[in-house]
Amino acid sequence: MKFAVIVFPGSNCDADMYHAIKDELGEEAEYVWHTEKNLDGFDGILLPGGFSYGDYLRSGAIARFSNIMAEVIKAAEAGKPVLGVCNGFQILLEAGLLPGAMRRNTNLKFMCRPVSLRVENNTTIFTNSYDNEEIISVPIAHGEGNYYCDEATLSQLKENNRIVFKYHGENPNGSLGDIAGIINEKGNVLGMMPHPERAVDPLLGSADGLKLFQSIVKSWRESYVFTA
Repeated sequence: MKFAVIVFPGSNCDADMYHAIKDELGEEAEYVWHTEKNLDGFDGILLPGGFSYGDYLRSGAIARFSNIMAEVIKAAEAGKPVLGVCNGFQILLEAGLLPGAMRRNTNLKFMCRPVSLRVENNTTIFTNSYDNEEIISVPIAHGEGNYYCDEATLSQLKENNRIVFKYHGENPNGSLGDIAGIINEKGNVLGMMPHPERAVDPLLGSADGLKLFQSIVKSWRESYVFTA
């Protein structure tokens, strides 16, 4: 499976994402600069964390208009797995690929530390290697991770089982409903604030994030075998 790691000016987790795919997962990965206009040769799309365009205006607002985002939207509409982490999640929200918006953390501070997550839905292409309600440890690193949406959207997320991860035990940023990660209606676009790519080896403090990437590959292979 070949992954595109999208790189924007200000991305700083692209190398972490590349390492997770190439060295820990053992799959193909390639950096793709934001000015590119074609993602046809890739099976999965990864939008890493960082501070795209310096987070001017608001997080992800400028990156949303990069050339590559038209291709990310095209890939999502074609059913390819798209994962946005931290700033990548913010960009997916700005691009309309996921509902809702991000506000500043309730304590108005940048936070960088491990948190506990609960797997709310283990039937997605991103979570099929986890047990349902499994508690995992994944680090956060953000100043605007306070997820918000209106009541109608929240009801839809709950009713359609689209809340994939919730903060467990402690909500570090004030996110509505303890939400840490959500998927789109089709189930192939996931946005999450915690960094699974920084939890792929016990030396990093946790390997719990590796299962997320293993889930993507497992789903892709099963789909490929079925359609081939």
